[in-house]
This record gives sequence, structure tokens and C-alpha cells, in this order.
Amino acid sequence: MFVKKLVEKASLKKPGGNRDSLKPDDINPRPIFHYGLPSGCNLLAHDPIQKILAISTIDGRIKLFGQDNTQVVLESPEAVPSKFLQFIHNQPFLININANNHIEVWNTDLKSLAHVHVYKQEITSFTVLQRTFYMYVGDSFGNVSVFKFDKESNSIIQMKYRIPLSASHGDNSTGDHSDAAVMYILPQPSAESKRILIIYRDGFVSLWSIQESKPVFTTGGNFMQSLTHDTKKVTAACWVCPFGSKVVIGYNNGELLIWSIPHNDYKELGGTNTQAGPLFKLNLGYKLDKIPISRLKWAYADGKASRLYVLGNSDFSSANLLQVIIINDQIESRTTKLGLGTPEPCVDMEILASYNEQTKHKEDCFLVIGKSGHVYTYDDSSIEKYLVQSQSRAPPSLPKEVKVKLPYVNPIITVSKFITDNPCLLSSNEEYMLLSKKVPSLFSFETNKQKDGSSTGFTSFSNFKNIYITGHSNGGINFWDASSPLLIPFVSFNQQNEDDQSFSGVPLTALCYDMETRLLISGDQNGTVRIFKFKPEPYATESSFLSLQGSSKKGSNIVQSVKLVKVNGAVVSITTSHDSKHIAVGSDQGYVSVIDIGGGSVLYERHIASELSTGVVSVEFGMCSLHGFEKSVLMAATKDSSVWALESETGNILNNNGSVHPKKPSKALLIQMLDEAGTGGRGSSASRGIMGNSFDDGVVKDLLLLCSEKAVYVYSLSHAVQGVKKVCYKKKFNSSICCWASTCCSDAGLVLVFTNGKIEMRSLPELSLLKSTSIRGLTLSTSKPNSLPDTSICASQNGDIIMVNGDQEIFIVSVLQQREIFRHLDSAEGVYNKDLIVPQGIPSEHFKEKKKGIFSTMKKTSKPQHERETEPEASRESFEELSTLFSIANFALESESQENLPTDEDEFDLNIDDIDIDGPEEKPKGNTMMGALNKQKLTSKFNAFKGKLKEMNAKKEKVQVKEEPRDEKPGSVDQIKKKYGFSLTGDTSAAKMAQNKLSDNIKKLKGINLKTTEMQDNAQTFSSMAKEVLRTAENDRRIS
Repeated sequence: MFVKKLVEKASLKKPGGNRDSLKPDDINPRPIFHYGLPSGCNLLAHDPIQKILAISTIDGRIKLFGQDNTQVVLESPEAVPSKFLQFIHNQPFLININANNHIEVWNTDLKSLAHVHVYKQEITSFTVLQRTFYMYVGDSFGNVSVFKFDKESNSIIQMKYRIPLSASHGDNSTGDHSDAAVMYILPQPSAESKRILIIYRDGFVSLWSIQESKPVFTTGGNFMQSLTHDTKKVTAACWVCPFGSKVVIGYNNGELLIWSIPHNDYKELGGTNTQAGPLFKLNLGYKLDKIPISRLKWAYADGKASRLYVLGNSDFSSANLLQVIIINDQIESRTTKLGLGTPEPCVDMEILASYNEQTKHKEDCFLVIGKSGHVYTYDDSSIEKYLVQSQSRAPPSLPKEVKVKLPYVNPIITVSKFITDNPCLLSSNEEYMLLSKKVPSLFSFETNKQKDGSSTGFTSFSNFKNIYITGHSNGGINFWDASSPLLIPFVSFNQQNEDDQSFSGVPLTALCYDMETRLLISGDQNGTVRIFKFKPEPYATESSFLSLQGSSKKGSNIVQSVKLVKVNGAVVSITTSHDSKHIAVGSDQGYVSVIDIGGGSVLYERHIASELSTGVVSVEFGMCSLHGFEKSVLMAATKDSSVWALESETGNILNNNGSVHPKKPSKALLIQMLDEAGTGGRGSSASRGIMGNSFDDGVVKDLLLLCSEKAVYVYSLSHAVQGVKKVCYKKKFNSSICCWASTCCSDAGLVLVFTNGKIEMRSLPELSLLKSTSIRGLTLSTSKPNSLPDTSICASQNGDIIMVNGDQEIFIVSVLQQREIFRHLDSAEGVYNKDLIVPQGIPSEHFKEKKKGIFSTMKKTSKPQHERETEPEASRESFEELSTLFSIANFALESESQENLPTDEDEFDLNIDDIDIDGPEEKPKGNTMMGALNKQKLTSKFNAFKGKLKEMNAKKEKVQVKEEPRDEKPGSVDQIKKKYGFSLTGDTSAAKMAQNKLSDNIKKLKGINLKTTEMQDNAQTFSSMAKEVLRTAENDRRIS
């Protein structure tokens, strides 16, 4: 027998007792996939064409969600919050502006950062001009700049066109600039490429003509504040009509005002028009509580169901921070509103439009982000239905929010196992895409929505490359196909009580799975150990999948037998012997029990009396050398990091002198036996096909690994068995607390996960650091006493880690450099669909306004066929003109203006012809953009004509050279004058020309005098009108 064991030991160990150890170049801890919602969400953006949702976080991450459960995480270079987030629709580009005023352009197709532009001023507003690559940026000084993203060079270019404060905000151009920040830049829906609405912090509103480079309409601002004596500031704004005739503005005092904006032929009014006051005031209770308006969003609907979503500032507490009102012509007499009682104050909102092909109905989803970072969803059609029918005799029920969370954690995961590199049958990419569509979406507003998984055709566990096993708080056990990043369930069953009639409902606390023997062992909080023996494969296809709500009676088709064993205390740890005939169970009451798997009986049960904490958190079978003899032992670690040794056969305690423990006790995480080369029990068992927690290969071990929250130790095993503490290697953790540990790569490496998101890979047994990394956004917590854990972490033999953080997100991490865990990873992260075909030929729609009340009904009609054909061309030409307009400097920079100012040293020659008296032609502020545009259009024609003229002149010169000899006589001057049409007479004709010029200038001066008189009359009329408005406002205030 002794010789036989020596032969087995020599065959398992490599020659010389050493083997190749892990090298730093082999290690690269990194997250390879993220599923669910990132922590710290604060901003939303949506591409309605590509159906992509973007959620930014306070630490600089951006999570993208596409169709068919595709998702990917983007990490900004700086871990700072986002200020603005917007897609360029139907293009693979997302614009993110962070708190440091850096403009980031992300390529959603390549999942990479394309360009970063550092803006020198504080950005206070941002808007992408859709259907183009232009974007408007407003700053705290009241200026608006135009940028363009160039796809060819992957860079942001600042255009020469700009809108200075002095040109668009005349009232504040020379006054106090503290409230001159541009808060919103809204392209007018009826003329996106022609006009933009600029809203300043002080309430001033300016409708800016891009082509004329001047404001064509202004309202609000100091004039309104002088009437109300209120210094309110703009905090939110949006359009509330499809053609840009009305805008709603929210203020920091809780006011909501709707202003009328000209949208058709504004030129008929002449000059820059103004409006005295708002069109309508919304009373929703925000002003009464002095709650600033944080967000406004408008949703157009057919008929009279257009809605305005109003969100109050999250720093204030109110039951109705989020309200929805109907915007139509009946709002003058009755305000139909709905207060959505969210579980917490919210910071942002978005509407996701979707259409169900099967039901032929809209399934729009209304999303809100809570102050805590959680996301809640509402059925937007239910909101619309409630508002429309709220005044009826039988109003519908109030819409209820649904918290967005992982579909895998209902109920929550309490324990898990991850098995990789299982012999599998590869599936095609098409099969994966088909299965991914059957997994419920994260943002579904239906509660407990589950899909039938019977179509997966489960017949054998060997069909899956990776298997993820989860135990839940209700006692259920789920098997997931983890061959691809999107976890797909294929087996699920609930555990029943001994009477086989009811579900146990007791949370699971330990799991162990043996693929070779088809054994599944579970332990729960009540101290019940269940040993499941599966039937031989293959299984029947028709009953292969059990829904998450299914019973274990259906599971009898794959479960051959179930044995129940009771132990003292809640089960904390489970391990099996190397021959898989016995299992050892540690409980939270300090009991170690050894159970015979075949008979389902307890062989013995021993209580370990620890000084501080009796919970046995880790147990392992092994063999050591004791007094020159090999001894089969069972090592146990209690919660306070005390190590105990028991005889495997009898359970007698070997270290009667006391346990081995650190000087400062801390919670133990892992105990495992190693040999001098680092080889442990689980590493060799992989060759036998056994996958589990701690399987022993029967080889004599020399070292004992103990990992706790504050340090990791490598003891001499033979000394520890005798109760003697001999530390071979030690590493203390100073920066953070270690919350999870596991060996990997045939136990050549130790993976450590810390609460601050740091992951370390250390060599065994030396504990030298190979590589470390920090995962942004990963914050874990240690388990609290007498409570279920908030996180679930498990790893495979190759260091592939799955971390479930609460009910929000899953991190999948790989530690090896050249290892690929998943198939179809590119498909799972492909949020952008480059092959998307936007439907063409859809009848264009336009809106007609029925002049009835201040909120006229918006009627949608189809355009005539000829209009349908010509409008896209006109729109396309209008957007193409922007390239010319934005490339020309419409206003000189301040530095350029100062350089061009005249000095005393400059000399001038005044000539009467230099005086340009063209009074009737009106010039706007800055340069005339239309002139520049026309000049650009005529350039090609002029160049062609110029070329022809040169050719004609060249031919004439050649003919003259041949026909006329060169003549230097004075008479040749008269011939040249005659040739070019000048008079041959002398001073008399010159005097006559000067007289004609003077007569023309006199006529122009008379026209200017007439124009001046007319302007004076208009000014007097305007002055009287202003006095009348002030008098009326004063009377109204006295009456009120």
C-alpha cells in the first residue's frame, strides 16, 4: 500500500517536483463583459432610429443598450460625470460632454473613443443638429459656437461661424454677464437648418436666423422681470409643438411659461420682432413649493393626447416631483395632469419608442433615473390612456413603475458556481441571435416577465461550453448556458420539503456540483443538505426546460433521486472527498459533519469550540505527513481565521493544543492545502472531469493556504495539524478589505477581489504579485451577520469570474491574457446595426394648425405627391448650404477687430466716390450671409466666364500683333481710349461726369431724409405702445 501511494504521488507530480509557474505576461485581469445597469446612472440619451439607449454614470462610464439584448460599456479617460449626452441619429457616433468641458466623440460601432476636443470655456448648453454632423455649443459667456465632426479625420472642427452675445442678446451685450449663459439651443422643428432658438439664463429668448446672421424675434428677459420684480433663472426648456411655434420654459422658482414663437413668414413683420409676455402659464404646484424645474420633455400624439413631462429638482422633497399633463386646446379651461409617485426623486427621463410586430401596437417605454442611480420604467401608453380617460366615469388604474433589474436575480442569487471548458457542441451565430431574442429585455415594463425556454432543446449538460449554476433565496436552483455573454436558462427547479408537497422557500447557502458523477449537492439556511443524482443522458427534449416558476415534479425527468440530510445550523461550506463518496459540511454553529453520499447518513458530527466565532466557513479533505506517516485529514477554518485539523475517518481533533490563527483575527474566506510546488486538490481533479468547490486528489500536501479579509497566509501543513503556527509566506492587505478569494490555473495562482473593485493575481505559494487591476464602478460589500449577501462571486478553474452585484449588474472577468471565455462576444456587444435600412417611400407628414385657442389642435395629414417629392430635395439643399454658411466668419473676433482699428499714424485719402450712399439696402449685424452664399454659388460661373474672356483676349492680341506694327507714338493713346470705349475729349467730359455723380448723390440723400422721417414716426408709435403696455401691467398689478 505504501509503495502504491508513492507511485501515485510520483505520477501526479512533475519531474523534479517543480512545474512551470505563472508569469506576469500570462496574466491580464480585465472585464470582458458587463450585463445590466451600471451603478451611479445620471444621464440618458436615445437614438430612435437605431433603437440604442445610452446611460452615463457619475464615474465616466457610458452603457449602451441595443436591440436583441446587445450591450456594451464605454469608459471615458476621465472618471467624471457627464453634463450632456446625445446621439447623432442613425450614425455610429455618440457625443459626450463631461464635467471638465471635454467633448468626446464615441464610435458605437467600433466601441472606441474617436476624438476628444478640449473646450476652454464652461459649456452650459449643447445640441446636435440632426441629419448633419454639426453641433451647437453654448457657454457661460453667452456665446454660441458651431462645431463639426469630420468622419474622414475622426476629429472635431470648430467652424468660423459663431453667435456672439452682443449680436443675439442686445439687452445684455454691455451689462452684467453673470446671467448671460446660454441654457438651451433648440433648432426650430419647421426650419432646423434655418433658425435656432437661443434661451439664456436670465430668460431672454432669441430666434436666430442662420442665413441672415441676426435675431429675427426676441422675447422674455429683463423686460418681463421688470414687470414682475422677480429675478428668476431658466432651468429647463423644450418645444411643445411639431412645427416650432410654441416653447415651454421652466424656471428656478417653479414657474412654467409657454411662449409663442413665429415659425412661418416672420419677414412679413419686418425687422426684429418682440413679444411683450408669455402665451400661457402652467400651474402645477412647483412654484408654490419653490421647486426648480429640472427637466422638460414633450411627446406628440395623434389627436389631443400630446403630453408634457415635467420633472422637479431632485434636491427637493415632494410627492409630485414628476408630473405629466395634456397639452392641447382645452388646457385653457382645464388642466389634465397626472402625478407619478416615483420611489425616489429623479434626475433624468427619456421615452423609448418601440413597436411590437406581433401585436401591431406601440410599446413605448418611459424611463426615469432615480437619485440613487436606479432606473425605473413605466408603460407610456398607460400614462396616455390614464390622462385621456381620467375624466371618464371609469378611469383606468394609475400607471405603476417597475424597477429595472437583472432577470436572473428574481429572487436574488445567494450562491453560485461557474464551470468552463466543458465538452460542448458548438452552435452557430444565427442560433445565438435566435435565442437572444427570447430573453426578456431589461427595460420591459411588465413584471416577472419570463420566456419559455423549451425551444433550447436541452438534452445533455455536455451541450454547453460553460455552465453557470445559481442558488436563490427561495430555494430554487437554475442552470444557465454561459457559452455566450447572454446567460440563457436551460434547467430550473425548486426544492421541496420532505413531504414532497410544498416548496421549501428556504435560501440556499452552499452548492457543489460534480460533472463526472452527475451529483448536485446543496445546503440551505435551515441546515438541510440535499444530494441530487441526475439520470443518465440524454434527456427528453419535450420536458427538458423547467420554467422559473415550475415545480420539481417536472424535474423528475432529469433527477433520478434526492436524499435529504439534516445538520446543526445553517450550511456554510460543502466539499467532497477525492473519491466522491463522502461530503464534509460546515455550519454557522461550528459543526463539521461528514456524510456518506451512497447511504445518505451522517458518519460523524463534531463541534469546534472557537474563541470568537464558531462558524465553519471552509472545509477540505486532504492528506499530510504526520510523524513520518501519511495521515488523511479534514481541515476546517472558522470565521475568525482559526485553523483546525480532524481525522477524516473518525472526526477526532488532531490539534488538541489549540488552533492556528493570526494575531489579529479577521473573517476567513478560503482554506486549501498545497504542495511545495503549489499544486492543490482542485487542480489535479480537473483531469478527472470533476468540477466543484474543493476536491482532493489524495496526494500528500505540505502547505496550507488561508485567506482572510485582511491578509493571506501560507502555513506549514504538518505543523498546523499539530497546532503549531509556522508561517512560510504572508501578505497583509492595507489599502482595502478582501471580500473573495479563489485559486485558479491548477492552483498556481490566487485571485483576490477587494471591496473597492481591485483584483489581484498572486503566485502560489510565494504570494508574489503578478498583475492587478481596478474595475471602474465595481464596489462590493462584505456580508452582514444574519443576512443574505448582496453580491455573489464565483470562478472557474481558469480564473474566469462572474460577479453579481445586487440586482443591478453582472461583471464577467478573465485573468488570463490569451483566454477567450465566450463565443459570439462581438454579436453580444454589437449595439449599432450598420445594415439597418431606414424605410423609404413612407408618405411624408406635415402638421396643420387649426386657429382655435392658444393651443391649437395639431392635425396630421399626408402631403400631396408632388410635395412629397420636392420637399426632401429642398431640405437637402438647405442642409448643404450650411457647409458654406458655417465656413465663413460672420463676425470678426475681438482680437481681429482691435487689430483693424485705425491709428493716428494711418493716412487716408478721402474721395467722393468712396462714400457709399445706398440707403434703401438694409444690413444686419455682422456680415450678410446671403451675400456670401450667393457669392459661393456664382464662383464656378464666374471662373468659367473669366477663362473664356482670357481666351478671347489672347486671340485678339495675336491678331493685333500680326496686323498692326508696334507704334510708340502719342497718337496710340487715343486709339487705346477708343478701343475701350473712353471719350477722346479732355477735361470737359471729366467735369460732366463729376456733375452727374454729384446729382445722383443728392437724390440718394433726399431718399435718406424721407427714410429717417419714417423711422422717427415708427419710433414714436412704438414708444406710445410701450407706455400703454406698462400702464396696463400696472393696473393689473393693482387689481390683483
